[in-house]
Amino acid sequence: MTEADMKQPGLPSIDILEYGGKRDGERQSMNRRLFMQLLVFDAPAGRSGDDLAARTTELCAKHRLPAVIYADASSPRGVGLLTWSDDPVHFVHRVRPLFASEVLSVAAHRPSFTMTGRSYSTGHEPDLEHVLLRRPVENVMNDAYPWHVWYPLRRTPAFARLDGHDQSQILREHAQIGMAYGAQGLAHDIRLACYGIDTDDNEFVIGLVGPALHPLSHLVQAMRKTRQTSEFIQRMGPFFIGYALHRVS
Repeated sequence: MTEADMKQPGLPSIDILEYGGKRDGERQSMNRRLFMQLLVFDAPAGRSGDDLAARTTELCAKHRLPAVIYADASSPRGVGLLTWSDDPVHFVHRVRPLFASEVLSVAAHRPSFTMTGRSYSTGHEPDLEHVLLRRPVENVMNDAYPWHVWYPLRRTPAFARLDGHDQSQILREHAQIGMAYGAQGLAHDIRLACYGIDTDDNEFVIGLVGPALHPLSHLVQAMRKTRQTSEFIQRMGPFFIGYALHRVS
């Protein structure tokens, strides 16, 4: 039985592929994407956050778990753990058991800062596989970018009701500002969709990475003037400001 035979009359056609630009005359498509998860937790009273970060790094290395381990710049005992995989069961079978270990069983998880999202395409990427699977990892693992800012956001329902042309114009304005910062080496982004996989019903998780903190703050400030942010953002945050103490490849 073909796929066409399996469709029931009157039901919409469902396409879950990611699409990029044409390559060798063929439009790129892929049914893979990268999932990334940020977990934030605190060392118990009397324990150093830096010590917990170092021991978390050793634990990840022992289990061969690629990760970025952060010092939470907004919390004296705070630690962030960023992990990723193209299979979300990774977070259940490999990351979750870490918190039963002697190292992390004492950590106090901050659920309001948990962020999980998946990479996605805009439909124009010249190298779809790189954008979906490799670029986010390259950005977070780059030693030249120690400062990382992560935050979720949700747009207003009114944005979804705009026609495609209006949406593309609004997104283009936003993207051009981001590309300008990237061209000068000030900031680079990781854009993840989190529809239905965020406990607060956010739509996107954004990561900004760079060599210094001020340009990341400056980029967020510059984006406030765009039509998307000024008219169509319902909420943003909380913001996690992390300094990458350790990386495990």
